[in-house]
Amino acid sequence: MCCWSATSRIEFVADMQIFITGANGFIGGAVASALIADGHMVRGLIRSKAKADAVAAYGVEAVVGSLDDAALLQAEARAADAVVNAASSDHRGAVEALIAALSGSGKPLIHSSGSSIVADLAMGEPSDRIFHEATPIEPHADKAARVAIDRLVLAASGIRSVVLCNTMIYGNALGAPAQSVQIPALVRQAKASGVARYIGRGLNRWSNVHIADVAALYALAIAKAPADTFMYVESGEEALGEIAKAIAARLGLGAAQSWSAEQAIAAWGWNMAAFSLGSNSRVRGKAAADLGWAPTRRSVTTWIANELT
Repeated sequence: MCCWSATSRIEFVADMQIFITGANGFIGGAVASALIADGHMVRGLIRSKAKADAVAAYGVEAVVGSLDDAALLQAEARAADAVVNAASSDHRGAVEALIAALSGSGKPLIHSSGSSIVADLAMGEPSDRIFHEATPIEPHADKAARVAIDRLVLAASGIRSVVLCNTMIYGNALGAPAQSVQIPALVRQAKASGVARYIGRGLNRWSNVHIADVAALYALAIAKAPADTFMYVESGEEALGEIAKAIAARLGLGAAQSWSAEQAIAAWGWNMAAFSLGSNSRVRGKAAADLGWAPTRRSVTTWIANELT
């Protein structure tokens, strides 16, 4: 199967058994599909038997359970050659269970985080601040628990632990029909009201990445990433105002229009408006390139113009 030491990268072969939480989700489904295409066997955690047929359609062996079932998570982790947590960035209990099961094994644990951990509260205003992987993170109180989980994963003993900090993900996922967060929210609001919206001046910027490139990086991380690796997952960035304008054009609507912070919060809720759509989250990743990751998509607005449905 594989071998590992603290000072070397993994020797990687096909036919690994990989356990993925959130196998019917947007990230998990895409990652599972990519791994299966590479010749691996994937067992995927899903919450109900009703979803088993959906994941089976793209080759995942369903494991019915929840992130609260520590015994199940630990049994699956011990039986697997690698574990991917794609279900939740914020469920500490599940992460603790996976770490306990894998401790001392040298197996890969790939944990999914998100770049809202460096988001500000700009509400549509720009920022020049860009975070690199070595830049210290001092999160807003609402994101402190997520950062603590990331650090817990990276500090895990005897595990090849990797945190992939995903930026704004776009694209149509392979496998599960789930959606990403930000762009679908903007599209739903635009379709429902007939007006695409951005917050304030819409000058706030987010780094972004296509889901197919995300899935490819997860596979690379399992294969090559050294222990205690934190990676920003990004291949470009764009202002939210420009994204809203591209959505309006693609949907054949009139000009995109501004919303005040109060209007945005009323429509989308505090967390979505403040951290996902009104903030700046600008990051640059070097660790992924060091693994040989070569993203194929660089422009979210080009994808919106040509492929958004």
